[in-house]
Amino acid sequence: MTGDALSQDPTELQRRIDSSRAHPARVYDVFLGGKDHYPADLAAAAAALAANPTGFLDVRHNRDFLRRAVNTLVKEDGIRQFLDIGTGLPTAENVHQIAQRVAPESRVVYVDNDPVVLAHARALLTSGPEGRTDYIDADLKDPAAILERAAKTLDFDRPIALCLVAVLHFVEDEEAYPIVRELVDALPAGSRLVLSHLTEDLNPENVRAVQRTYTERGFTFVLRPRADVERFFTEHSLDIVEPGVVPAHHWRPDHAAPVPDQPEAAYLEGLDPVERVRYADINDVTDADINVYAAVATKG
Repeated sequence: MTGDALSQDPTELQRRIDSSRAHPARVYDVFLGGKDHYPADLAAAAAALAANPTGFLDVRHNRDFLRRAVNTLVKEDGIRQFLDIGTGLPTAENVHQIAQRVAPESRVVYVDNDPVVLAHARALLTSGPEGRTDYIDADLKDPAAILERAAKTLDFDRPIALCLVAVLHFVEDEEAYPIVRELVDALPAGSRLVLSHLTEDLNPENVRAVQRTYTERGFTFVLRPRADVERFFTEHSLDIVEPGVVPAHHWRPDHAAPVPDQPEAAYLEGLDPVERVRYADINDVTDADINVYAAVATKG
């Protein structure tokens, strides 16, 4: 278990946290039912939910896609190494928990640049004795630094699953495609790219309303069509596995998304819409609810 980023001075870490502005990782935490966020993040989540009342299903199904993808890669493809960039705040089912449940020797490196994520990163470093985990405090826009530091934990002579899950829609085209190119070029043959991305192809009116609430708060928010999502794979001659680039809930569904424990009806009715999200059963989903493409590809 490593993580030299955690040695950072707590005073310096606190200085880096800007609680007055919403941050994507913390807004994501709101929709996952977490508690590691600030009023600005809660306000951003509430505005997004008002614009699209089922928008939380994008976040939850995106996370469930990651669960299924990691399980598939470990159980069926023998992948034992993961580089998860744009990790977000720790949740109940992090990549190392999913992978090491099946293969305890799995190695996982997490990368994020939100100081709040860093402050809670010890929860991402609870590897079993056979495996290894690490947390890198770094920006997706500096792939060279990520690769250099990840090599301390991961063996770049063996296949690695690169996870870019719900992160590239925060990066403009002129940076996004070169970043992915540099990361993929560093991976050995047999590696995988696990990717999900918001789009306006599926339910444009709903997702554009959400986009407005985020851009008003200063977020970069790029909704890419299917062809532009596929470009992240085709530019590098990656082989997209079945079922291809599809809405997240259609990527090898197993209908096993965890169902939260339900409180008393009277208590539930007293909650505001954002607070009720944590108790929602996401297995009840339709195509009209989802605005996320998801795919996995192999590097030859």
